[in-house]
Amino acid sequence: MKAIVLAGSKGIGKGISDELNLICDEVISTSSSDLDTSNIEQVKEFVREQQETDILVLNTGGPPAKDFYDITEDEWFKYYNQLFYSFVYILQNLNINDGGYIFLISSHQIKEPKDTMSLSVAYRIAFSSILKLLTKQYAKRQISCINIAPGPIGTERLKNLVGDISELESRLPMGRTGTVKELGLFVKSIVENNIKYLTGVTINFDGGHSSYVL
Repeated sequence: MKAIVLAGSKGIGKGISDELNLICDEVISTSSSDLDTSNIEQVKEFVREQQETDILVLNTGGPPAKDFYDITEDEWFKYYNQLFYSFVYILQNLNINDGGYIFLISSHQIKEPKDTMSLSVAYRIAFSSILKLLTKQYAKRQISCINIAPGPIGTERLKNLVGDISELESRLPMGRTGTVKELGLFVKSIVENNIKYLTGVTINFDGGHSSYVL
C-alpha cells in the first residue's frame, strides 16, 4: 500500500506520515523544498513521477493572517495555486487506486472564519466544495474522501498565528492544544480498519473548541 502525504515533513503532515509509515509499504512525504504547491510546474512534475497512489493526503502550509484590504494581488494568485488549483490538478491527473483514501487537511475556519484569514478560508472552502462534489464518483470505486478540519493543533504555524500558546490553551475546553500524533492516529485508524462508509464528511478535529452545531 502506497501513501502520498503533501507537506509531510513537519507539523500535521509529519504526524500523519509517521503513523502511516507503520502500516504502509511506501510513504512519500514531501517538504516545501521538494514540492512547493504554489508552483504548478513543480506539481505537474511530481504527478508525472508518482502517477498513482492508494492514499492521498492533501495538506499544505497556510497563508499569513492579514486584513482583507492588505492582501496583495500576488498573494491572491500564490495561495490560489497553493490551496486550490494544485489540489485540483492532482485529483485530475493522479490516479487514486480503487479502495483508496483521500484526506484533505483544511481548517476549522472553513466553518467559523476569522476576518484576518480571508486567504485561507476562501480557497479552503472552494476546494472542500470540489472534494464534496467528487465524493459520489469516488464512492463507486470504494474510495473514501474525508475532510479533516483541525482546530488549535500544537504546531509552529499555530505559534506564528497566535503567539502565546499557553494563553490560548487557558481558553480551550480541554486546557490544551491538540497534538499532531492524535491527528495521525485518526488517519491511521481509518485506513487500518478499512473504514469506508465514512465519506464526504468534514471532521471537526478541534477538542470542542468550535461553537457551531453542524
